[in-house]
Amino acid sequence: MPPKSRIDILVDQINDHNHRYFILNAPDVSDQEYDRKQKELIELEEQHPELVRPDSPTRRVGSDLTRDFPAVVHDIPMLSWDNTYNEEEVREFDARLRRELGDRDFTYVAELKIDGVALSLTYEDSLLVRAVTRGDGRQGENVTANARTIASIPIRLREPDISCEVRGEVYVTRQQFDAVNLERETNEDPPFANPRNSTAGALKLQNPKAVAKRGLSFFAYNMRVIELPNSEAISSHSGMLKKLATIGFSASPNWERCQNLDDIFSFYGQWTERRDTLGYEIDGTVIKLDDVALQDEMGSTAKSPRWGMAYKFPARGAQTVLRQILLQVGRTGAVTPVADLEPVGIGGITVTRATLHNADELGRKDIRVGDTVEIERGGDVIPKVVGVVLDKRPKGAARYKFPKTCPICSQPLVKDEAEVAVRCVNARCAAQVKGNIRHFASRTAMDVEGLGTALVDQLVDSKLAEDVGDLYSLTAEALAGLERMGERSAQNVVAAIEASKAQPLDRVLFALGIRHVGVTVARSLADAFGSIDALRTAATDDIVAVHEIGPTIAQSVHDFFRNEQNAQVVEKLRAAEVTFESEQSLDKGPKPLEGKTVVITGTLSRWNRQEIQDIIRHLGGKATSSVSKQTDLVIAGENAGSKREKALGLDVEVLDETGFAERFDLPAG
Repeated sequence: MPPKSRIDILVDQINDHNHRYFILNAPDVSDQEYDRKQKELIELEEQHPELVRPDSPTRRVGSDLTRDFPAVVHDIPMLSWDNTYNEEEVREFDARLRRELGDRDFTYVAELKIDGVALSLTYEDSLLVRAVTRGDGRQGENVTANARTIASIPIRLREPDISCEVRGEVYVTRQQFDAVNLERETNEDPPFANPRNSTAGALKLQNPKAVAKRGLSFFAYNMRVIELPNSEAISSHSGMLKKLATIGFSASPNWERCQNLDDIFSFYGQWTERRDTLGYEIDGTVIKLDDVALQDEMGSTAKSPRWGMAYKFPARGAQTVLRQILLQVGRTGAVTPVADLEPVGIGGITVTRATLHNADELGRKDIRVGDTVEIERGGDVIPKVVGVVLDKRPKGAARYKFPKTCPICSQPLVKDEAEVAVRCVNARCAAQVKGNIRHFASRTAMDVEGLGTALVDQLVDSKLAEDVGDLYSLTAEALAGLERMGERSAQNVVAAIEASKAQPLDRVLFALGIRHVGVTVARSLADAFGSIDALRTAATDDIVAVHEIGPTIAQSVHDFFRNEQNAQVVEKLRAAEVTFESEQSLDKGPKPLEGKTVVITGTLSRWNRQEIQDIIRHLGGKATSSVSKQTDLVIAGENAGSKREKALGLDVEVLDETGFAERFDLPAG
């Protein structure tokens, strides 16, 4: 038999065996037979490398290290669910949908909420071409090489000619999590705190072979169709879940169509009791409208879909002994008490630390060293101390006195009457400087690759960096002298710092760490003022006038730029030629969409979502997700659906991509 024919047979057979084993849990060959076929395929591919197929199972684990995870902008943002632990809020969600959808009948789908890491998979002509993490929701990291190692992610779909985006959750089973932690403890590495941390860390490993050893799995829960053969339409979420299963994915088998709230609460109640019978962690249920057209009509807020929500399980609890109270100083100077605990298992996770929130809460609950305390994992993630078992309190346990000086720099602590936090107000406190630099270098801020916790600690402790502005004076020679920093690593860090100078103004504003200024507020400020100089000289009233910015944020921004030490940092950044003006400010061209609201719907071919949103902003407009009477223009791609129809019904102008490009004289994307 010709080598190509034999390779084709083996690839198809092994991929089919993988599907039966990892997806259907119904293997039809012995391990020895599987291994024999795999070995034969590897030998044939080594002899004929030109015949290696892109969907070969041998490509699941690459041999080369992946040194970089390029950023990828999501065509459609990966939003997070609104969540609740409260039955009444689920009823309010249902009531809102019924008000907005009027007399139309609708059903729900209730699914288990897998406690893992969200991942987006793109398939072209049924072949996996890209895997991207959720990231900040707007953009994530390309981890395709690592995703290929996950056996439950098909490299080629089981039906031909499909182009789509599939979203789902990467997770690790409890058994695999325990095995990984046992190995780490054997190697004297710190164990992972929970399966989600283990999963997130695995996806960021730079060696796909190391990823494969983590034994990750994947559940698919959503599919955005770009092209299906025979113009097949998927009109319901339940139909989408079934389709995912037929084309090769493992979709959570535990979901139900629910006619009403009683069905939802019944499903939720069953799994609250049965959650520990599963081999993986779940932390609640997700409730979704089943009708895809109604989902599209309801749209989303900036953060969450309006057609679904997460109904989280109650926190798990246990009792253990408080060994000591530790104090952590954050980048804003807030001093947070942390409980150091006798190890205790909660829902399969060993807990040794828990938050005590703040000084007021510590005093109100009268928590003392030596107490037996009640621990809960809030949302099954962050452990917290919720109370004291008083009848187990040891004799002589002294009431805890919160210190009056910072545990790091010994400067006085201050408590503002308007807030609960106790703060160190020494801006040169090493803990704050380290926190500020880590924030400044983070992916959603200046994205300085290689500037991790260990290196930041060394920079501050050795006085090489006393604030974020000093980063731009670092040399490869100075860095190479630090522990675990070779010449090449030092050069890479300096190059990453240099590259960060080109980050846009909104990222710079977020990176500065101004209290109350998150990613969204930073974008609003950058758009409104156009430059740091305009913002730093603005009056509080001018800042308040920006849409969705209140007096607290405005006062914080105003005070930040009038602080002498902050002013010095800003001047260091200016001297380093960090971006101080927004693209809009630099673009002095006409703004034909000034004050206009634009909605984008359907599948675009000339631009991706981020590109067309940037074009709209540069033309002066605002891109939103929902069509209303206030909408001025809708840009409709292929399969535009109900938003296009709603716009036409409201006499809102609708343009396709070509019409939009011609109207505003735009080049092709």
